[in-house]
Amino acid sequence: MYNKRYISLGLGICLALASCKIPAITQLTANKAVPEAFGAAGTDTTNMAQLPWRRFFTDPNLVNLIDTALKNNQELMITLQEIEMARNDIKAKHGKLLPTVGLRAGAGVEKVGRYTSQGAGDASTEIRPGEEFPEPLMDYTAAIYANWEIDVWKKLRNAKKAAIIRYVSSVEGKNFVLTNLIAEVAGSYYELLAFDNQMAVVKQNIALQKNALEIIKLQKQAARATELAVQKFQAEVFKSQSLEFEIAQNIKETENKINFLLARYPQEIPRDKSDFLSLVSPIVAAGVPAQLLADRPDIKQAELDLAASKLDVKVARAEFYPSVDISAAFGVQAFKPTFLFTFPESMIYSLAADMAAPLINRSAIKAEYKNANARQLQALYNYQRVILNAYLEVSNQLSNIGNLQKGYDLKQQQVAALTRSIEVSNDLFKSSRADYLEVLMTQRDALEAKLELIETKQKQLNAVTHVYRDLGGGWK
Repeated sequence: MYNKRYISLGLGICLALASCKIPAITQLTANKAVPEAFGAAGTDTTNMAQLPWRRFFTDPNLVNLIDTALKNNQELMITLQEIEMARNDIKAKHGKLLPTVGLRAGAGVEKVGRYTSQGAGDASTEIRPGEEFPEPLMDYTAAIYANWEIDVWKKLRNAKKAAIIRYVSSVEGKNFVLTNLIAEVAGSYYELLAFDNQMAVVKQNIALQKNALEIIKLQKQAARATELAVQKFQAEVFKSQSLEFEIAQNIKETENKINFLLARYPQEIPRDKSDFLSLVSPIVAAGVPAQLLADRPDIKQAELDLAASKLDVKVARAEFYPSVDISAAFGVQAFKPTFLFTFPESMIYSLAADMAAPLINRSAIKAEYKNANARQLQALYNYQRVILNAYLEVSNQLSNIGNLQKGYDLKQQQVAALTRSIEVSNDLFKSSRADYLEVLMTQRDALEAKLELIETKQKQLNAVTHVYRDLGGGWK
């Protein structure tokens, strides 16, 4: 009776001492407030992010490239392995909730002094009539043992919940890689088409410049032009030919960039090189900012990481409390193998429960708890940063799309005007009403304007692709 009272009193003292000065859990609430609309975009909830990428991109060559990238891209494969590791971590955390059961077998030898209490006892002990303990004394053991930590404070269960949340977070991380990969393949594909069309424009311009060069040579022979004019026209041809090789290198590098995303060695990228300027972008429908919280994988991943970090704080706080362990063993033990199965003499068993609580020098536990709190704050700030960044990305791209369209319309008018001016300058030059410098400058301006028009078209296509990505489209 008294022993039970003493045990209960001792346990109570341990609990009281272990519970003193345990820091309280800091409750953090994330701010999810976002503006009601993207600037002047309105509050229409129609959202292009809901479109599957196969319906958003209609070019069959681009669709085939994206398909190949989703099957082979190495970064995506690395992310899938991170998901597998997160799944295995759940199994590891779940295993700690269950008893550990093992099998132990061993053999040993022990020689004690005859004039010791154990030696004198062994020498005077008879196993059977006329038989004494052998010397040295062997020891053979075979037993099943089990250990189990009782999860009184939900430390292990919270650790498992955190592992499950991180697994879901890794899946969202994979979705984020998907949407970025699709956008990157599409952006590189449009860049390649733009270089193809710039190459065609440069070649047309070279043919036009060579024709002008021949005319100026004829005029020189007729004493209507000088060698200076001939050399100026010749230099312009060389400049355009040099630009042709520069664009050729850009085409090669862009093809290799796409091949890298598709995880394959260099090969030609199938594509339709015609009618680039006639490509029509999908209609932009941005929805409302609140939809970002559900559509953007990186926002959902940051939210899950925050939830997991809160559980980590609970796990770290539970280290201040006593741990309760139960251990048990059952088996046989004897000094001769033949005695191992002599029951009940060779049978051994044990059952024990113990409680251990940190009392003095808990600095390591305190440090880990503070680190868990710091990581929780980091996760909170990161979550709010990701939301803000998502809103700004969409806002920037929507503004970019509007300004690019206005710039593209003006570029078209500029190209049309300069194309007409080339014909006018050539006619005036033939009739000696304009000098060769005016012809050269007109051709140069027209070439630059055409190249800029193609570049603006590429930026338009990329801007629409980026706003689709930034809204959270592509992974569904």
